[in-house]
Amino acid sequence: MLSIGIVGLPNVGKSTLFNALTEKAVAAENYPFCTIDPAVGVVSVPDIRLDKLSEFSNSAKTVPAAIEFVDIAGLVKGAHSGEGLGNKFLANIRETDAIIEIVRIFEDDNVVHVNGKIDPMSDIEVINLELIMADFQTVSKRIANLEKDIKKGDKKATAEKLVLEKIEKALDDGQLASVAELSADENKIIRGLHLLTMKPILYAFNKKMGGKNLDETDNPKWEKVLKFLRETNSKWIKIDTQVEHELKDLPKDEQEEYKQTLGGSCDDIDVLIRKSYELLNLITYFTTGEDESRAWTVKRNSTAPQAGRAIHNDFKDKFIKADIINWEELLKVGSRAVAREKGLIRTEGKEYIVQDGDVIEFKI
Repeated sequence: MLSIGIVGLPNVGKSTLFNALTEKAVAAENYPFCTIDPAVGVVSVPDIRLDKLSEFSNSAKTVPAAIEFVDIAGLVKGAHSGEGLGNKFLANIRETDAIIEIVRIFEDDNVVHVNGKIDPMSDIEVINLELIMADFQTVSKRIANLEKDIKKGDKKATAEKLVLEKIEKALDDGQLASVAELSADENKIIRGLHLLTMKPILYAFNKKMGGKNLDETDNPKWEKVLKFLRETNSKWIKIDTQVEHELKDLPKDEQEEYKQTLGGSCDDIDVLIRKSYELLNLITYFTTGEDESRAWTVKRNSTAPQAGRAIHNDFKDKFIKADIINWEELLKVGSRAVAREKGLIRTEGKEYIVQDGDVIEFKI
C-alpha cells in the first residue's frame, strides 16, 4: 500500500488533520496488512462509483480503495543536521511515497506560531530547504562513493554520477530534485536513493472558518504563495483542519449544515483524500457481484495482468484475458446480460491498459 507523510512546522494543524483522517479508517479485516502504529492511518478513498456499483449488484460487502497517511514528527529548522527530531523526521519521510505539507494561513493570537508570525511562503521555504539540504547530503555522499568504481572504468557508476550531478545542481540552486529533467531510465538509476524532494507534494493550507485568513484579506503574503504555486505547477488545497476534526463526531446529515453556519469556503477531508490518491498517480478499477463490490488500486498505465496482481499474484502470472466494461455503461444498461448483448463488454488481452473506472472480470 502506498503512503503519504503529513509534514509541517509545529502547531500548524498537522496532527489535527491526521486525527480527522482516522475517522475515515478502513475496516482492518479487509486489509490484513494494516499497521498497528498509532501514527499511521489506513484511510478509505471516497468513491461514489463504488457505492453505485454495490447498490447495482446488491453486494453483501463494499470495500473501498485505501491509502496510508503517516503523522510525521514536527519539523524544525536544522532538521537536516539533526536538530529536534530531525533524523527521525527525515527517515520517516523517506519511507513514504508522497508528502502533504500543512501550512497555516490563519492569524490567531491564541494559537502561537513557532516563528511568532504567519508567513506561509516562509514556512514552505523552511520545510523545503530542510528536504533539499538532506538530499544534497545524500547525493554528495553517493557521488563520493562512486569515485573508486569510476576510476576502474565502471560504466554504470559513470552513468549514475552524471544523473546525480544533474540533481546536485538543482539542489545547489535551492530547487527540489523533481525539477531536474530526468528520463525514465535516469529516474530508475536514482530510485534506490529515495530522495525526499523527488516525492510528489500536495500543499494543504490550513484556514480557520470565520477567522482572519490571509487568502480572504488581499494579503501580499498570500499573493506570494499563489505566485510560487503557479510557477512550480504545484498541487494544493485549502482546508480547515479543526472543523474537519470536529465534524468526525457529528452524524453525516448534520455535517454540511454545521459547515454552512461557519461560513467560508474550504475543501473537505474527502477532497484531500482524493487529491492524495491522484498525487500518487493511482487509478481505480472495480470488481462487483452479489458477494462483494470492491475498488482496486493500480498505478496509471498498468496493463491488465499488472492490475490483476492487486487481487492475487496468480491473476498476473496465469492471466488469459479479461472482460471489461466502463462502470457507467454497466449501470446505464441495467445488467451484465444486456451489456453483453449490446457488445459493451469487451474481451481484452495482456496488452490492454486499464482505465480508471473499468469494471473487470479476470479469466485465468
